[in-house]
Amino acid sequence: MTAIIVCPLAAIAETAVRHKAREMVSLIAEKQDFHRPGVIAADRHLKLAMNDIGFAGTGDLIAPSEAHVESLIAFVRDWDQSAPIVIHCWMGVSRSPAAAVIAALSLHPEEDDFALAARLRGVAPHATPNTRLIEIGDRLLGRNGRLIAAIKGIGRGAETDGRASFILPLKISR
Repeated sequence: MTAIIVCPLAAIAETAVRHKAREMVSLIAEKQDFHRPGVIAADRHLKLAMNDIGFAGTGDLIAPSEAHVESLIAFVRDWDQSAPIVIHCWMGVSRSPAAAVIAALSLHPEEDDFALAARLRGVAPHATPNTRLIEIGDRLLGRNGRLIAAIKGIGRGAETDGRASFILPLKISR
């Protein structure tokens, strides 16, 4: 099954190996150091340096930007989908769920935003997608506010200890 697998940083190696992933997206603070799992080739690993914040201008923190989302969309559209892709951030709660939704819509623009948000909530009760990423994704993907409304509609996720991974299946084209 082709899918997007979201996990926290602490689980990237085990997740990539278990699901036989060959691509990975990291949405992590600029100075956060970690080792890329050996099963992920360097050229199939997109690192997006950003903090989990909702607006720019907060000291030395890096807010998600249009350039980050453009890179994400381009990377995902280049994914051959023969194996799952891993998307992670520090805890797998905010940045990576937002990126997973943007990735899914990048590949399947015909998908209904509200159905996708409901599917996200179903597989990830803890997900609270980063609002800045969602707003930028909505604009760049031409969703005309539908993605923003859909994510607002599922509300804040449940509390979590940061160890919750999930699989977001991609819409199957018929």
